[in-house]
Amino acid sequence: TRLLLHGLAQRSVLDTLREEGEDVELDDIRRDGFGDCKCVESGGPEPGVGCAGRGIITSINMLEQLGAYEEDENLDYVFYDVLGDVVCGGFAMPIR
Repeated sequence: TRLLLHGLAQRSVLDTLREEGEDVELDDIRRDGFGDCKCVESGGPEPGVGCAGRGIITSINMLEQLGAYEEDENLDYVFYDVLGDVVCGGFAMPIR
């Protein structure tokens, strides 16, 4: 994500939810990157606490609720870059 955002860090969905609560807009969590890519960083739980899979599911559900996948968003593809070294397999199943 940093390469697509010209080296800038992006605040994650989970950090945004922790800081602002449920009152989040799509523009609060999505940034425009190189080549007109739309970038979202899901984030994860605090180290040693929780499940990374639940963080990813929370992020995907939030994006759905905010209309990120709607037809008028003009998305050609949606890619999920998921860590391979996470011990929790809660998100290893195909995403609906």
